[in-house]
Amino acid sequence: MDRTFELLRQAKEGDKEARSILVQENAGLIWSVVKRFQGRGYEKEDLFQIGNIGLLKCIDNFELDRNVRFSTYAVPLIMGEIRRFLRDDGMIKVSRSLKEINYKVKRETENYEKIWHREPTIGEIAATLQIDEDEIIVAMESGQEICSLHQVIYQGDGDEIHLEDKIEQKEDPIARADNSLYIEELLSTLAPEERKLIEMRYFENKTQAVIASALGISQVQVSRMEKKILKKLRGE
Repeated sequence: MDRTFELLRQAKEGDKEARSILVQENAGLIWSVVKRFQGRGYEKEDLFQIGNIGLLKCIDNFELDRNVRFSTYAVPLIMGEIRRFLRDDGMIKVSRSLKEINYKVKRETENYEKIWHREPTIGEIAATLQIDEDEIIVAMESGQEICSLHQVIYQGDGDEIHLEDKIEQKEDPIARADNSLYIEELLSTLAPEERKLIEMRYFENKTQAVIASALGISQVQVSRMEKKILKKLRGE
């Protein structure tokens, strides 16, 4: 831990070698995050490079006076960088052949409208391009513009409603895993008795009276400890 903080200090002072060492020594951390995004249609090496950008941002923005492990701070930022890439790049990968067909369809549609002054049917385009109608439909659908979830669909009286507000929210297993990892890192900073109190109170839903009996202290002490611990966790 001291070595990491020393390397961070040197990197912030412009030491490129220290920065490079930090990147090398935290490569395993990036790979552990990349594993969570497998099966998304991207090469692991590409996601690793994106995660590497997140790690560099962590090195630049990490505050040395914060009482938190570098890995605790880095993991959410690395995940965020990868998620941002997946969101901006689009979760659906369109093949080059479909893109080419979609381009031909658009070009043929424009030519047809100039000659006949109306929009052609799928059958007419298929006959001209000698491409199956089903394949043309798939290509056209794949070329539709993807709406941003943050797109404003209503605005009035200073309030905005975004597209994401109208979509049913389902549990995200990756987000749940991210939260579990982050919570575990936070709990690791607590003393054994403090961790036991939090686990009993928030994971086992025990009352303060039950916890007091288990820890051999008064309920008032449990209440004070709980407030103190929560304040500490929020600070981190």
